[in-house]
Amino acid sequence: MSKFELKLPQMGESVAEATLTNWLKEVGDTIEMDEAVFEIATDKVDSEVPSEVDGVLLEKRFEMDDVIKVGEVVAVIQVEGEVDNASDGDSAEKTTEEPAEVSAQELETQMVEVKESVSASTQDFSSTEKFYSPLVKNIAKEENVSMDELEAIVGTGKEGRVTKNDIMGYLESRSNGNQAKVESKPQPETVIEKTETPEPPKQALEEPKEPKAQIKAGDEMIPLTRMGKLIAHHMVESISTSAHVQSFVEVDVTNVVNWRNKVKNAFQEREGEKLTFTPIFMEAVAMALKKYPMMNISLDGDKVIKKKNINLGMAAALPDGNLIVPVIKNADQLNLVGMAKTVNDLAGRARNNQLKPDEVKDGTYTVTNVGSFGSVFGTPIINQPQVGILALGAIRKIPSVIETDQGEYIGIRSKMYLSHSYDHRVVNGALGGMFVKAVADYLEAWDINREI
Repeated sequence: MSKFELKLPQMGESVAEATLTNWLKEVGDTIEMDEAVFEIATDKVDSEVPSEVDGVLLEKRFEMDDVIKVGEVVAVIQVEGEVDNASDGDSAEKTTEEPAEVSAQELETQMVEVKESVSASTQDFSSTEKFYSPLVKNIAKEENVSMDELEAIVGTGKEGRVTKNDIMGYLESRSNGNQAKVESKPQPETVIEKTETPEPPKQALEEPKEPKAQIKAGDEMIPLTRMGKLIAHHMVESISTSAHVQSFVEVDVTNVVNWRNKVKNAFQEREGEKLTFTPIFMEAVAMALKKYPMMNISLDGDKVIKKKNINLGMAAALPDGNLIVPVIKNADQLNLVGMAKTVNDLAGRARNNQLKPDEVKDGTYTVTNVGSFGSVFGTPIINQPQVGILALGAIRKIPSVIETDQGEYIGIRSKMYLSHSYDHRVVNGALGGMFVKAVADYLEAWDINREI
């Protein structure tokens, strides 16, 4: 017998952690290869993590609502034969041979150590009615956190449970000589006396306090969903990271509208797919990124990472009102038929929560269609670590001046606004404006006789 360590997989360039939302298997359950073991959630996607081997679930390293870093071991699976990924001193177990015999004295010593370990892990928690996960208990023991300290920590987990992040935050605060985020309890005066020259608080790093909303009779309190909380956090983080500026361009898409109306029925009959405006716009954006590759970048400290692939994120609305951003990989290499099929597939599975982690990662630029909700234009927030995002406004029929060789006249045209938000730290106004103008030029030059 040997052990296989099931780790949290990489789920995206900007995703470093995930929340464990549900265990699908219990210790002792038989697991088949590719069978889901647990569910995780990020701000981008909810997903199941499958086993890479056949075996029996031997150990759970985390509890529900714990936050797990990418690469951390979440579960240990007992398997037949040898495996290569176990790292906790399992080299002696990576064989089917019988273990070496242990002397009676060594066995007795081991049993005493086990009993002492079990006793130490339980004696400090018998006097409390609060639930603490094994992980939190182990951290408390290793870091000499007393029960009084532990019970004073305000838990952010389900039903107020103390999570790994809560206790680690407390330890960091304690090591810095600061008071932890705990319930109102007097702190011993010796904490101040031990610090001869306390440093003044760094106010620049303090988060602004949110104003307290007044709840009156008849008001309804609706808690944010888990994904809603994560999205809110990342939106604020993006605003504080990137210097957002916007450029707006009005586009005449009359040729695009007329062409689509002419070919959409034949396209659906031939391809079995609907032809929406989205793949047309995505094609235009991909072409503009090829023309202006410095929009297809990320900023890493004081270095710019110029992306080789053009991977377009496509913001899609979910039934619960949240958004998710599936990614069209190598969008510049797809023809319009391939683009339409990819767009329809990703959008459909996004609405049914069937996207895989790999399908929401590695985006290099994002497009969001605010026009689908009737908005004429918008000022979208950049999807980190990208440096730009394009909002597509609603297509409207409006009276417009048309220039011809015979003169100018008023006609009915189909027009829309493109709203380009970009990171002014690395994208200046000239590049930001030229890029969105390139998208507009591509759409306005659409060939009404184009074959598909």
